[in-house]
Amino acid sequence: MRDLTNANWIKAKGILFLVLGLLSGALILVEHPSVEIGLLLLISIWSFCRFYYFCFYVIEQYVDVNFSFSGIVALLTYLLRARRQRS
Repeated sequence: MRDLTNANWIKAKGILFLVLGLLSGALILVEHPSVEIGLLLLISIWSFCRFYYFCFYVIEQYVDVNFSFSGIVALLTYLLRARRQRS
């Protein structure tokens, strides 16, 4: 599969992710309207955002500046390969 390079399609993809996230979060809160569910949803979203930042910024900037990750699978492959090399 080719990389997405058109700026308009990249923006559209980002907007679709935002809409999907807002819609799914709203549906969860409509199905189970409580403060606890809302807080758990916020903590979950925040945690995944921090994990994404860790994967694609912290590791590239501080762990291995020579490796550029293209996605979660590339990160997992890198980590597994590094683990095998240490063994």
